[in-house]
Amino acid sequence: MTAHEKWRGKIEVTSKARVRNKEDLSLAYTPGVAEPCRKIAENKNKAYDYTWKGNSVAVVTDGTAVLGLGDIGPEAALPVMEGKALLFKEFADIDAVPICLDTKDPQEIIQIVKAIAPTFGGINLEDISAPRCVEIERALIEELNIPVFHDDQHGTAVVVTAALINALKLVKKDPQELKVVISGTGAAGSAIIHMLVDLGVKNIIAFNKDGALNQEMENATFVEKEILELITPKDFSGTMAEAFVGADVFVGVSAPNLVTKEMVASMNEGNIVFPMANPEPEISYHEALAGGAAVVGTGRSDYPNQINNVLAFPGLFRGAFAAEAKKITPGMQLACAHAIADSIPYSELSSTYIIPSAFDENVVDLITMKVAAAARKDGVTRS
Repeated sequence: MTAHEKWRGKIEVTSKARVRNKEDLSLAYTPGVAEPCRKIAENKNKAYDYTWKGNSVAVVTDGTAVLGLGDIGPEAALPVMEGKALLFKEFADIDAVPICLDTKDPQEIIQIVKAIAPTFGGINLEDISAPRCVEIERALIEELNIPVFHDDQHGTAVVVTAALINALKLVKKDPQELKVVISGTGAAGSAIIHMLVDLGVKNIIAFNKDGALNQEMENATFVEKEILELITPKDFSGTMAEAFVGADVFVGVSAPNLVTKEMVASMNEGNIVFPMANPEPEISYHEALAGGAAVVGTGRSDYPNQINNVLAFPGLFRGAFAAEAKKITPGMQLACAHAIADSIPYSELSSTYIIPSAFDENVVDLITMKVAAAARKDGVTRS
């Protein structure tokens, strides 16, 4: 609290152009500014040449799903959005602006973001509750020609996938042979499932607060119905403890203390456990190890293998901007996951080191290169 009171905001606007005299003023503002305005009026893409558009992101929230705090409103979400903008700048030198909206109406949010989009090169949606966040993101991806990314969905999925890629190298298993149990089918859980399927995983049993997803369940969201189309089995109706028997991987993005060490002990040998509920995970790091987990990763910084979104979104946007991408594709996200995983040489992998530090300066550069290449391969660049 002392630090935040001292800062009074974690970001500020600084000037690239200096205005020290009349000539500087004439060049940066009127009349000098008129000519780039004319060029952009003739060709909107010239905004990327003459303004900050090609290196700027709007960090947009409605304050309905802030961290582990829930629906606390746009004003209370502002410290988090400022923090996100800070991370964009510190880790990828991208200028980001927090935009906290005083509306929960998905259609109104979509229209507002579309209206402000000419100012920015990309949109990072943040802390918007599910399943509304999926509806909002999909509409904006469809209707805008700049990258749109909901970090709580895909950022989490990218880093989980990166951690899993490296963990599988240690336990010597292939994605196609895995049985995976997932707790949580909201924004993060649904995106993780989509990405694991892209990686080659098919045998996934997913749980929401009402139990296992299956074809007989009532009140499934449209996101959960999509998940069921992707995974097998589709008829599992047992408990989570029953699902754990013979499983290879557990991923939790739900609530604390849902998993016991006995459940972990019932998994296959060489199992991987990623309990990521914050601040308290589905099972503690030490309890998971006591249950026999071969590799454990959490969302916490005080244990090994922190699975943190900051590893993904700065480099992902930097790669998208480098390629002049009009959208972020699943292929670009998977490339980002592989880049994060590949940043650790195989010889250095261990059960306590499957994911790099966010402060590893090589990570953003590697992500940028691989994401830009994937954007070109997917044909989503402006040129």
